[in-house]
Amino acid sequence: MIRRIGYVLMVALLLTSCGAKKKRTTHRKGAPKVVNSDRQARTNTPKLDANDATGLYPMPEDTGRFERFLISDTQEYIETFAEVAQYEMRAFGIPASIKLAQGILESGSGRGELSQKTNNHFGIKCHTGWEGEFDFHDDDAKGECFRKYNHPMYSFRDHSLFLTTRSRYAFLFNYKRDDYKKWAHGLSQAGYATDRKYPQKLIALIERYDLHKYDEAVVENGLSTVREPKQYEVFTHEVRKGDTLYGISKRYDISVDELRRLNNLRDNIISIGQVLNIRRAQ
Repeated sequence: MIRRIGYVLMVALLLTSCGAKKKRTTHRKGAPKVVNSDRQARTNTPKLDANDATGLYPMPEDTGRFERFLISDTQEYIETFAEVAQYEMRAFGIPASIKLAQGILESGSGRGELSQKTNNHFGIKCHTGWEGEFDFHDDDAKGECFRKYNHPMYSFRDHSLFLTTRSRYAFLFNYKRDDYKKWAHGLSQAGYATDRKYPQKLIALIERYDLHKYDEAVVENGLSTVREPKQYEVFTHEVRKGDTLYGISKRYDISVDELRRLNNLRDNIISIGQVLNIRRAQ
């Protein structure tokens, strides 16, 4: 059961019926609303529809209020967001165990400073094109820009969209949906985090809290993903006179960033005779 999520959904629906409108601003005045698990009306918690053809559940209405969640420990975090992670897995193909482990690690089980002030449970920075709210937080550098959400469920959804819309993570979706070890190492390979021990930390969390059982439940129940993983053709290219990384990227319909990541290049400099790894969708 999704704890506390249903409560916020119910409040959002009531506000909507009274004519509440969506509002997005960068900074808000007033104290944020605090959601405490002791006040949940469990009998009114809506169930996620297992027969929903899209695999997506309704998101809470954005009332313009920042919903701050008080979570006591990691086990409560898992109980709160496990079902959300499972439905994101069904809809986008990202293992629920990976999503939960990343949420635990990146947000400090929802109790970290960044998650408390932004509801950002996955440490996603603003990046070019982000038009939502944001806040500043010290991470790899001082005062970095991080995405801000009025509700944690928006963070869970944005994490799914973040991984499925960026080419550097595309190869992850060739892995089995319940192969959390490959996903953990793949996320590190794609550059999700700078911590070299990131895969080991994710795997340790998954195995300590048996998070893989949530993947198994999705697979066993036959909840197939909406977005089928892409298949890729892998080959090499030997650099010739006149070649540039940009020209090669255009020739094989692959981004320069992807070329650099696949070949561990720190810049765009290549030399004649150098063999580059190429991968493109079939």
